[in-house]
Amino acid sequence: MPAHSSTFDSRTDTLLASLHQQGLYKHLQTIDGPMDATVRLVGPDGKARECVCFCSNNYLGLANHPEVIEAGIKGLRDFGAGTASVRFICGTFSPHHRLEASIARLMGTEAAYTFVSAWNAAEALFPTLCEPGDVVISDELNHACLIDSIRLATVIKKGVHKDIYKNNRLTGEGSLRTALERARGNKDATGQRWVVTDGVFSMEGSIADLPAMRRLCDEFDAILVVDDSHGHGVMGRRGRGTHEHWGMVDELGVTAAARTSGQGTAGRVDIFTGTLGKALGGGAGGFIAGPKRAIELVVQRGRPTLFSNALPVTVACSADKAIEVMLREPQRVQRLRDNVAYARTCIKQAGFDVLESPTAICPIIVHDTAKAIAMSKRLLELGVFVIGFGYPVVPEGHARLRCQVSAAHTREHIDALVAALRRL
Repeated sequence: MPAHSSTFDSRTDTLLASLHQQGLYKHLQTIDGPMDATVRLVGPDGKARECVCFCSNNYLGLANHPEVIEAGIKGLRDFGAGTASVRFICGTFSPHHRLEASIARLMGTEAAYTFVSAWNAAEALFPTLCEPGDVVISDELNHACLIDSIRLATVIKKGVHKDIYKNNRLTGEGSLRTALERARGNKDATGQRWVVTDGVFSMEGSIADLPAMRRLCDEFDAILVVDDSHGHGVMGRRGRGTHEHWGMVDELGVTAAARTSGQGTAGRVDIFTGTLGKALGGGAGGFIAGPKRAIELVVQRGRPTLFSNALPVTVACSADKAIEVMLREPQRVQRLRDNVAYARTCIKQAGFDVLESPTAICPIIVHDTAKAIAMSKRLLELGVFVIGFGYPVVPEGHARLRCQVSAAHTREHIDALVAALRRL
């Protein structure tokens, strides 16, 4: 950096000082050990302490599962540390194909393709699949990766249109139906219509009404895209996702031919984006799952696939094993569901306003960002690790503590959370 103060230096220093003064500055916590129901945090003084963790996406407790760990170690031994290339040159390994077959089967799609992150997967989607004249219609509370993917598509391919509808509002003013009608009447939007939503909204814990959205998409000839990063492993009887929760996916083993012939369940999601780094315990990575033609187009033209290294093989192996364990042990999903119900009831009894949801995300609304951060700091002092979220992650005035429940938690862990909340 230059010795003199640049414009960047002065404005950044001003912003950072302001964040400190307002109590909005984010401090990174260092974990010295595996992710689990409890974690070992190392403070700035170098001292370590054990805390109950309620801010992880480790919904099924698979991040530290011995079989998942061993699968990754075996992958490291068998295939080495790095792929050392993008997929189309020499970076595709046999575990990639096995994992992608597992993902397609899990999601009930024809094909799937993996990326180094879920953000990468979302980034590849719309800029690759959309063409001028297309319209992408997005829920206002969709994850930032979807928002940025849509923005990128409109920049890269001039003539791609975007529209936004109110969260989960499917009819009436500001609704998805209104946006679809607007798209149908737009003389410059004669291409494909796309509707995109989170399956589980990460800050609310609410879920999208996928059957109703499917009906609207059929009426307006739109493709339905769902990012279900917080739904995998959480929603549905076997944890297959929000579409399983709504009965929109066939049982594992039902063939595509059976679905086509009408033997499968009604309704479908056309394309998914998702993550391997949350409930699926692989440590990192993301995917797109959908029709074979869409996946082939992503392979041929997606910039994140053409210019970014492949998912590390060790991660592919551990993620594949995590999917196997999840499907083999549906009791994990049920234990998560039981823990969530118990946590919500106890948090309410402690006098807090927690948003209703069948998901593993329990947001406690406190409105003020500085207050949320201060509460999070005090909880950590009490041995409970929960993060406070405020602007710009959530809108001004909607700050919250986001408690995330895991199948790895015991009743004692949840009781410790509630006891700490009562002390606040």
